[in-house]
Amino acid sequence: MQGFLPQKVPSKSYSVQSGSCDRIQEIASNLPKLLLTGKVQSTINKLSPKDLSIDDLLINQASQDLKLAMSHLSFIAHAYIWGDNKPNESIPSVLANPWVKVAGNQGRPPILSYASYCLDNWFLIDPDEPISLENVGLINNFLGGVDEDWFVTIHVCIENAAADAIAACAEISMVETDSPEKESIELLNRIVISMKKVNEIFARMPEKCDPYIYYHRVRPFIFGTKDNPDLENGLIYKGEFENQPQFFRGETGAQSSIIPSLDGALQITHTKDHLRHYLNEMRDYMPPKHREFMEVLEKNSQIKKIINGSEKLTSLYNDCLEEIRAFRAMHLEYAGTYIFKQAQIKNPFGRGGSTITGTGGTPFMAYLKKHRDETEDQKK
Repeated sequence: MQGFLPQKVPSKSYSVQSGSCDRIQEIASNLPKLLLTGKVQSTINKLSPKDLSIDDLLINQASQDLKLAMSHLSFIAHAYIWGDNKPNESIPSVLANPWVKVAGNQGRPPILSYASYCLDNWFLIDPDEPISLENVGLINNFLGGVDEDWFVTIHVCIENAAADAIAACAEISMVETDSPEKESIELLNRIVISMKKVNEIFARMPEKCDPYIYYHRVRPFIFGTKDNPDLENGLIYKGEFENQPQFFRGETGAQSSIIPSLDGALQITHTKDHLRHYLNEMRDYMPPKHREFMEVLEKNSQIKKIINGSEKLTSLYNDCLEEIRAFRAMHLEYAGTYIFKQAQIKNPFGRGGSTITGTGGTPFMAYLKKHRDETEDQKK
């Protein structure tokens, strides 16, 4: 296990003996039933102030426990916000306080982000078998079911498949301009092979994730509060932030560190506009170590100088860009199928959300087209 997945398989339970942690885990585990019966809000509202306390976890500082708490509380909070026909504009202090605390510990805002939705939200069905689409289960769900599980599992397996590409990126950033050509050939080839595996996995999304189910029963729970017309006044975390409304981006694949790392290592640039600003903003929602890793790649990579004048390296470099372009093109295709087309179908359950704005609060079709085309344009 490498890349941006945790080095250890995420834990499904807490190592600390704590009544409040047991309660957090119980509520998170019951979310599908609580959402189905409309009892998320009433369950949270009747809790006492310390019922969801994570103070024991903060004292113990066990990394896996804190990541689990961040994921549990993020799922519970989003179920609370988005579980009614209309979103709740505030969350009670019993939930807001521990969520803000654990988010601060994790170096991310108190909102459901990709790290808690995907990177830290899985386990191996058979611990003796490797990560695969047939061997990954999810720790947390909203409504649950095949489509929701498959959507997240695809992303977990993409992260795993990209691991060698990410390792190669780290090595590329250390290659000098006078290093032997064969070193760069090997590294670029590893990226191509790894990204082909990523694209093969991504292509399997439609097998078990139906666009209608995704749009109406998966997507509504992962929205944020920034640039969201359904929560235009933001979200109040009672007892936190001086009770002033907060605006945070929702969970989105743009918070994965894979593509930004490849952009950095391969020196793929994007024009400076509001979409580029959005992309940089997404780093605030990534684990701090992932942000630092990308900054090192961007600062140190000299790959364009290294490939200059070499037909073999230029060809391999273009192969890398083609796999990244193919990934971005597939993402664009899915956006049309899973969001735009579904917006035309009457919704009997929940909300699909804005058809122009993505879950992260960006005009996603323009964003995806732009970065696909810029990747293509930078082939040598």
